[in-house]
Amino acid sequence: MDLIKKIWTARKLILVVMIPLSLLPLPLIHPCSESSCAYVLIVTAVYWVSEAVPLGAAALVPAFLYPLFGVLKSSEVASEYFKDTTLLLMGVICLAASIEKWNLHKRIALRMVMIAGAKPGMLVLGFMCCTVFLSMWLSNTSTTAMVMPIAEAVLQQLICTGIADSLEDSLTVYTQDEESNKEENQESSMNHLELLDRKHNIPAPPKKPKIRRDSLYPTKRDHMICKCLSLSITYAATIGGLITITGTSTNLIFAEQFNNRYPEAKVINFGTWFIFSLPIALIMLMLTWIWLHCLFLGCNFRETCSLSKKRKTRREILSEKRIHEEYHKLGPISYPEVVTGIFFILMTVLWFTREPGFVPGWTTLFEKKGYRTDATVSVLLGFLLFLIPARKPWPSAFSSESKVYKHFTGEEEDPLAPMITWKDFQRLMPWEIVILVGGGYALAAGCKVSGLSMWIGRQLEPMSGLPPWAVTLLACLLVSAVTEFASNPATLTVFLPILSALSETLHINPLHTLIPATMCVSFGVMLPVGNPPNAIVFSYGHVQISDMVKAGFGVNLIGVFVVMLAIMTWGEPLFHLSEFPTWALMPNVTGSL
Repeated sequence: MDLIKKIWTARKLILVVMIPLSLLPLPLIHPCSESSCAYVLIVTAVYWVSEAVPLGAAALVPAFLYPLFGVLKSSEVASEYFKDTTLLLMGVICLAASIEKWNLHKRIALRMVMIAGAKPGMLVLGFMCCTVFLSMWLSNTSTTAMVMPIAEAVLQQLICTGIADSLEDSLTVYTQDEESNKEENQESSMNHLELLDRKHNIPAPPKKPKIRRDSLYPTKRDHMICKCLSLSITYAATIGGLITITGTSTNLIFAEQFNNRYPEAKVINFGTWFIFSLPIALIMLMLTWIWLHCLFLGCNFRETCSLSKKRKTRREILSEKRIHEEYHKLGPISYPEVVTGIFFILMTVLWFTREPGFVPGWTTLFEKKGYRTDATVSVLLGFLLFLIPARKPWPSAFSSESKVYKHFTGEEEDPLAPMITWKDFQRLMPWEIVILVGGGYALAAGCKVSGLSMWIGRQLEPMSGLPPWAVTLLACLLVSAVTEFASNPATLTVFLPILSALSETLHINPLHTLIPATMCVSFGVMLPVGNPPNAIVFSYGHVQISDMVKAGFGVNLIGVFVVMLAIMTWGEPLFHLSEFPTWALMPNVTGSL
C-alpha cells in the first residue's frame, strides 16, 4: 500500500518522464519531419490535457523539441510566441486594470441590478446581464471574481431576513407613490379590511413555511435562490466571453491561428465576430435564464419576475435597500471613472470603424494598407492610460479628487499619478495564457511546415460523405466533451489544426467547423474543474457538484444548439460558408514546399 501511495503521489512526475520515453520510437523508427512533428504534438497535448506540468511550462515544449528534431529553427519557433494578438491582449488588460482599479465594474453591476429589482427571477436576470456585459471586455475569471462578492452580499441579506420574514413572505407590502398618496391610502385601507375579513372566514391560521433547522438556509426556496444566482453568474461570464474577440483567450487563439494559417482570408476581425456572436449570446442568455429558473425556482415566472414596483415583499424591500447601500458607498462618479468610461467607448468605436466592410473605415485615411489592426488601437489607448493623470488637471478639484485617489489606491496623493501603474497591469496580465497561446502557434507552424497537416487530412478522407452540418455537429460535441476535463485553451489548441485539415480535405469552408468549435470549447460548465469561473462559484459553497452537472448539462446542450443554429442561418451569408474559398487552398501549397 505504501508503494501505491508513493506512486500516486508522484504520478505527475512519472507521466512527465514516461510519455516522452514511450513515444520516442515514433521519430526514431520513422525519421521524417511528419513523425517528428507528431511526436512533439502528442507530448505537448498530453501534458496540456493531464496538466502534469503547468500549462505555460508545457507550452514551451515545442520551443526546444522542434529545433532538436529539425522541424523548425530556434529563431522561427521563437517568433511564434509573440504575435499581434498578444499586443491586443496587453492593451485590453490595461483597460481592464483601470476598470477594476477605479471600481467602474462595481458601479455598472450595482446599477443594473438596481434597475432589475429584487424579485428572484429579475434579480438573477439582472446579475446575468451585467456579468455578460463585463465579460465582453474583461476575462471570464476576473468578471466572476468581481461580481460574486456583490451577489454574495445580496444572498446573505436574503438568508439573514429569512426566518424573521417567514410569514410576511406570503403577504404583500404596498409601496406608495408621492403623486397619488390619497388614492393609495384608500386602496391600502380597503385591502386591509379585505384581509381582516378573509382572516375571520378562514377556520385555521395560515401555516408558516417550514424552517430548516439543519441547514444554513431558512427554507429550501432560499437555498434554491442561492444556487440559481450563483450558477447564473458563471454561465453568464462564459456567454459574455463569446461576444468579442478579446472576451476570452480561446477567441484570441482561434483568431491568431486562423489568420496565420489563412493569411489571405481577411474575414475575421472585431466587427464580423461581434455581428455573428452577439445574437448567439442574447439567445443563450434568455434560454439559460429560463432553464435555471425552471430548474431551481420553478416555472411560475409571474410570481418571481413581476416588474410592478408597487407589490414587494418585506424581503425584497430589504434586499433592494442593501443594494442601494452598496451603491451609495461608491459615492458620486469620480474623474478616473469618467476617463475609463471614455476610453472604453473610444476603444470599442475604433475597433468597429477600422474596417466595417459595408462602409470605408478609418484605415483608408492612411496611404499604406494592412499595417493597422485592432491591436494598434488597443495598445495606443492602453499606453495613454499610463500617461493620463488620475486627477483633474485644474487646481480647484485637487481637494476632492485627492480623497478619491487615496481611497482607491491606498497611497499618498500625487498630482501626476497616472490612471494605472505597471503594477496594476502586471497583476492582471495573464502571462501563462500568452505563453500557452504562443505554444499553440508554434505547434500550428510545425504542422504546416512539416506536412503533418496534409497527412492528417488524408487520413480523414473517409468522412467526405458526411454533409457539412454533420461534420460541424460532431466537432462541437467532441470539443465540448473534452473541455469538461481539460483546459479550454489547451483543448482548442490541439483541435484547431485537426479541424482545419479536416475542412480542407472535405472541401468545407474552414470557418464552418472552426468557429463553432471555438465557441463550444467554452461550454465546459458541468464540473468545477471545467474552467476557473466554475471553481470560483463552487468555492462559495451554495452549490454541489450534482447541481453543476445537472444545470451545466442543459446549458451545454443549449450552447451547441444555438451555435449550430447560428452557423446554419446568419453565419452563412456573413462568412460565405456555402462555398469553398480559394484562400483555404493556401496551406496545401505552403505545406508542400
